Amino acid sequence: MSNGDIFIGEVIGTAILILFGAGVCAAVTLRYSKARASGWIVIAFGWGFGVLAGAYTAAPLSGGQLNPAVTLGIAVDTGAWGKVWVYLLGQFVGAMLGAVLAYLVYLAQFQANVRTGGTTDGTAGEPVPTLGIFSTVPEIRNPVANLVTEIIATVALVLPVLAFGLTKGLGESGTTVLIVSLLVVGIGLSLGGPTGYAINPARDLGPRIVHTFLPIPHKGGSDWGYAWIPVVGPLIGGALAGLVYNAAF
Repeated sequence: MSNGDIFIGEVIGTAILILFGAGVCAAVTLRYSKARASGWIVIAFGWGFGVLAGAYTAAPLSGGQLNPAVTLGIAVDTGAWGKVWVYLLGQFVGAMLGAVLAYLVYLAQFQANVRTGGTTDGTAGEPVPTLGIFSTVPEIRNPVANLVTEIIATVALVLPVLAFGLTKGLGESGTTVLIVSLLVVGIGLSLGGPTGYAINPARDLGPRIVHTFLPIPHKGGSDWGYAWIPVVGPLIGGALAGLVYNAAF
């Protein structure tokens, strides 16, 4: 794979991932969305389908890693570091692009994010917090607990992803990405409650940067004091998964 193919593949694939993921969060969160308040299960499956669409699209060009933690885990296991920077650059650019696309899809709903008494239909309503549409927000703010959650959840992602490579039938049937997508759904349902399961530094940091600059009415802050946890935690988890896989398999 050339550097150009890897970069384009990761940009496109990660953009699709974030378009689906931020899109389902917007659908569930924002007023005047037909999916409003449809719940966590919908969000978990939306992110899983985002992985399915993004990874299958990117696979012919880059392998469809779409996640710096996965890229790091593979590099730690194999010792192949030469193209890591290309993967990471594509992933972060794609994540920001996907966040902008999700914003455009829900542009009218974001513009209707108003204060009490100022909704477009004349009814009362408070502004909807928007950061959770783009990035993760912990339910209980405890840096140590939040970091541990992200580390464990990322190991639960990256270690199986590496092990799936040993399952010959998955590769031959082309269903590896489908299984990884279901894995992401499972992580969301089982491990996502405390922090919103970033498990992907690009998925969290890229959209958080976009949220900072988007002209969303009454959007609230971008919580940069927390932003290091969904970056550092998944990177630690990815590296640990690579080490465990290398030692055990």
